[in-house]
Amino acid sequence: MASFLHRSFLLVTLFLVSAYCSQLLAQVKQAQNPVVFADVPDLSMLRVGDTYYMSSTTMHMSPGVPIMKSKDLVNWQLVSYASDTLGSQDELTLRNGKSTYGRGSWASSLRFHQGTYYVSTFAQTTGKTYIYSTKNIEKGPWKAVSFKPSYHDHSLFFDDDGRVYLVFGAGKLRLIELTADASGVKPGATEQVLIENASAPAGPNINLQAEGSQLFKIKGKYYLFNITWPKDGMRTVVVHRADKLTGPYEGRVALQDLGVAQGGLIDTPDGRWFSYLFRDYGAVGRIPYLVPVTWTDGWPVLGTAGKVPQALALPPSKGLIPGIVASDEFARRKGEPALPLVWQWNHNPENSLWSLTDRPGYLRLKTDRVDTTFLLARNTLTQRTIGPTCVGTTALDISHLKDGDFAGLALLQKRYGLVGVDYRNGAKSIVMISAESEKPVELQRLPLTQNTVYFKAECDFTERKDVATFFYSLDGKTWKAIGAPLKMAYTLPHFMGYRFGLFNYATKNPGGYADFDYFRITDKTTGTK
Repeated sequence: MASFLHRSFLLVTLFLVSAYCSQLLAQVKQAQNPVVFADVPDLSMLRVGDTYYMSSTTMHMSPGVPIMKSKDLVNWQLVSYASDTLGSQDELTLRNGKSTYGRGSWASSLRFHQGTYYVSTFAQTTGKTYIYSTKNIEKGPWKAVSFKPSYHDHSLFFDDDGRVYLVFGAGKLRLIELTADASGVKPGATEQVLIENASAPAGPNINLQAEGSQLFKIKGKYYLFNITWPKDGMRTVVVHRADKLTGPYEGRVALQDLGVAQGGLIDTPDGRWFSYLFRDYGAVGRIPYLVPVTWTDGWPVLGTAGKVPQALALPPSKGLIPGIVASDEFARRKGEPALPLVWQWNHNPENSLWSLTDRPGYLRLKTDRVDTTFLLARNTLTQRTIGPTCVGTTALDISHLKDGDFAGLALLQKRYGLVGVDYRNGAKSIVMISAESEKPVELQRLPLTQNTVYFKAECDFTERKDVATFFYSLDGKTWKAIGAPLKMAYTLPHFMGYRFGLFNYATKNPGGYADFDYFRITDKTTGTK
């Protein structure tokens, strides 16, 4: 009897273990939320045939309005930018002590109409609305038009009758008609109130008025998605529905879980629906989620029993490298673009001051002026950090720095961290700077007697740990931590997740330069090995 019970217990245990392993295996074969563990906020998405495209916000980065492509809603690759630069104002070019951190180009709207792709955005910096159009979203060229005013968080909308509109605003949402080619406001058109108080479905006590409009027409009905934020609550998805564009609209709360909100609807070729949204996730930034959508009585029902699921019935992620971030050896074959799309400059670059041809296989960053602070220095070349962990490494030749120059590897945000070479009074030193207090503080300085040095920054965003550690090496093999761990924080003045940055600026004598041999990124932390 005991033997029988023992065998039965073993069989039950094996069954349970097998079931658990099968469940884990099934999850491994599925996509997991977040679908992109990186700063891709204010996403707008569309499908053309079996291909999905997505635009996002990159504010003070240049080029701007990135376009990403996917075949499965999970694995995305940067394919284009709609905008080279918004303008040439001092704020956009880091001139005369001015900057546009946290501003620049904001939430975009991506649409496809009669064979043409349109992506629109707006900028507080310039007070304008921008609309870019192209027949080939991946290769361009893009036609750009701009007009005043700057229509906040607008949704570009092409109706079935050929008329074109923007829905915009916060709290009180408005409608304005554009010309048929979306090149400006239609002459004689006036703004009209579409919804008096779009936050109302979420209650009377609102912290963030409904904004982030995205308008869709599905089976003859108009659906308007917005985000709002009740006091003592969380970021919330509100959906309004109407039979006519001009209303009347009825609204309801569509999702209130984990603070996942702001986005819209996308369908698959086989008829399934999802809502693309994002979540504020600390220092890594605002990260995209997908939630399944079902339809009940003509309303989109978001989530699984009102919750954001961990696993999705979509293919698993292959990782964000090299589609969203990528290593770069700075070697270019003939015909290749100077910089892969993963790179963006902090503000508009001064193109005469960087080169990949002066010394083939190296990125050269030159100086032609004196700067007082890292955040106002031009030509910092950046790309996103990714979660849950990532490591960025570079090798730097500092033979041609001038006295007063500082060059190295950064983690860019208002509370930034730097590790680099400081050339001061004829001596070169390895220095780690922390702006955790929002003021730069030198935490460690070590003498340097050679011309090649290696730097590394490790980021841990696991469960919002948000800690970065900086390292240096004299041979590229043995690493030593320097300074102190940086407690990273997402600050609203910058409004962007942390980015790796390669920098060089002069504090005394312009005309020097630094040569970066490579930048390598991995999602595996390595410590001191």
